Amino acid sequence: MREKLGDCCLCQRYGPLTFHHLIPKKMHRRPYFKKRFSKAALNEGIDICRLCHNGIHDTYDEMTLAKAYSTLEALQADPQLCRHINWVARQKVS
Repeated sequence: MREKLGDCCLCQRYGPLTFHHLIPKKMHRRPYFKKRFSKAALNEGIDICRLCHNGIHDTYDEMTLAKAYSTLEALQADPQLCRHINWVARQKVS
């Protein structure tokens, strides 16, 4: 599979991107999410760099991400993630 290149939705750096499910895949099979979201909604996501992706998953567990941070706007508004994203924005792309 070819690596996708582009601008990260969070730090705006250009480079290799990974796909981040806004509702983590681990939560898709749980009844709470099956009842409230369509399959299409469960599979929505954003393309972000590996450093931002790691920062998101290092900061919050899957349930917290699914319930509180299931939109790009929510991720961008979180103070803890903002600190990480600002740090990432200053790093060189490898």
